[in-house]
Amino acid sequence: MADLERIYTVPLGDAYKAIRNKRAPKAVKILRSFISKHMKEEETGVILSNSLNSFIWERSIQKPPRRVKIRAIKSSDYTRVYLADEKIEEPKKEEKKETKKDEKKAPVKKVEPEPKKEAEPKKDEKAKPAAKEEPKKEAKAEKK
Repeated sequence: MADLERIYTVPLGDAYKAIRNKRAPKAVKILRSFISKHMKEEETGVILSNSLNSFIWERSIQKPPRRVKIRAIKSSDYTRVYLADEKIEEPKKEEKKETKKDEKKAPVKKVEPEPKKEAEPKKDEKAKPAAKEEPKKEAKAEKK
């Protein structure tokens, strides 16, 4: 249940006073401080929705929007912030499934590990170059 719900248009133009590659993070900070001031909430208690965050970052870090229209909903613990036209879904509560006593679980089969195969002896790597060198020596001997 929402204790307080308001719609605001937040000016984010001051984010353009920051250097180019820090404008979107600055816009998020401006938005949080605006909400904390107007909803009388600590900045750590302000939660932005994913779509609002995406809207701010949509045109990259360098060009955040100049203003954004939002809906702020304050509950006892925190303040959630959404886009004004965003559909708000209540968090789903997980329902625990009741297991029937008559229902039997499938038996678990025990899998025995397969016996390890003996490793094949490795071929001598030194023997390969020696084999390649021998025909060369024979070829040289034939030329002489």
